[in-house]
Amino acid sequence: MSLFVEGLRQSAPNSGMAEFQEVMRQELEGSMHRELEKLIATGTGAEAEIHRPPDDSIQPYEKIKARGLPDSVTESLNRLVVVKLNGGLGTSMGCKGPKSLISVRNENTFLDLTVQQIEHLNKTYNADVPLVLMNSFNTDEDTKKILQKYAHHRVKIHTFNQSRYPRINKESLLPVAKDLTSSGENGETWYPPGHGDIYASFHNSGLLEQLIAEGKEYIFVSNIDNLGATVDLHILNHLMSQPNGKRCEFIMEVTDKTRADVKGGTLTEYDGKLRLLEIAQVPKAHVDEFKSVTKFKIFNTNNLWISLPAIKRLQEGSGIDMEIIVNPKTLDGGLNVLQLETAVGAAIKSFDHAMGINVPRSRFLPVKTSSDLLLVMSNLYSLEAGSLTMSKRREFPTTPHVKLGSSFTKVHDFLTRFESIPDMLELDHLTVSGDVTFGKQVSVKGTVIIIANHGDRIDIPAGALLENKIVSGNLRILDH
Repeated sequence: MSLFVEGLRQSAPNSGMAEFQEVMRQELEGSMHRELEKLIATGTGAEAEIHRPPDDSIQPYEKIKARGLPDSVTESLNRLVVVKLNGGLGTSMGCKGPKSLISVRNENTFLDLTVQQIEHLNKTYNADVPLVLMNSFNTDEDTKKILQKYAHHRVKIHTFNQSRYPRINKESLLPVAKDLTSSGENGETWYPPGHGDIYASFHNSGLLEQLIAEGKEYIFVSNIDNLGATVDLHILNHLMSQPNGKRCEFIMEVTDKTRADVKGGTLTEYDGKLRLLEIAQVPKAHVDEFKSVTKFKIFNTNNLWISLPAIKRLQEGSGIDMEIIVNPKTLDGGLNVLQLETAVGAAIKSFDHAMGINVPRSRFLPVKTSSDLLLVMSNLYSLEAGSLTMSKRREFPTTPHVKLGSSFTKVHDFLTRFESIPDMLELDHLTVSGDVTFGKQVSVKGTVIIIANHGDRIDIPAGALLENKIVSGNLRILDH
């Protein structure tokens, strides 16, 4: 894709759409030719098969933790960089601007909590762990404005931008973009090509080289909306304690699949190498097999520990070969387009001594929906130094299953429907559908289902206790 982008840069500003389309056509022809050559080459020899990864390639976290920590962890921390994937917008939760700037707990945003976590590490261990944000053209400007508020925090913050690619018209297979601007109406003709772009963009920004020169050796990469993705000293120690020749270059944190995670990518073995398999890559006939909790027991949390010198070596060689995921989309005007994306974890096959670590579920706490937001805002979790931990007052470690209906999708609507967040310490399952509001100090326990049918409204009164209840119809408590 880099040849295409270079050609695009040289031709597009001066010459208009005809050359733009010609560059694109040539690149597509070249890509097709290369892919067909690869396909023909696979015709010889035995067919490789996808297998479950061997047991020793995925270590249990308890085994890593049992080794304990060295007397000083400062030296290890000083060789670490925290990288947060910050390219996403908050549109799926009805918010404008970067998702990282949504308030999730006590007026703290995702970014606030991240900075607090790293600052706490740096102060506690007298260390220098920097924060790097991979922004997209969608989030860069707004994020940079907000970074000034952290000027006096004990965290060095760097940013770099991932690439932007033109969306492709599904019918003509030509770019939808008419020029190189990505603002205004032209904004939706471009897209950031998935987090697999991190390797090339990090390298091209010059920041990779700079951090290596500062003595940094590993990055810990995670999604900024995963509130469980904090720096784990035991995993860091495992990386640092390997002998130099056998140093692990890539660790993927995986965790046990539940029925809620059946779409998550999983680790497989193919041609003797660990590989990430995403649901978008699975033929329809095998999707049920892929979703099986018994065949593929774990899924990728997207918490990754990666060697900086290894990224440099691979980028300066032939680059990192990652499977391309074709993501069909429909734009606001109804136009069907294609996005070609890659996933950061798919690079695992390119690194030496790669492994998975099966971590506790607490390391995976993503906030993708208002249902997730309700969980992290509730008394199920306590907040300390930017980190959320499950309350000791909850008797079982699993998270309740919460499903809020479309009336709660947007964060603004969600907040207006709760006078205060209910007590959820003893909750197993909560489903809410329709026009429902909650008064102050409501408690929900066991399984609670609240359904207001179309035209009905349910107001749960202040102080109500709902335990193993189904509430439906109309319920309005009016002040006298």
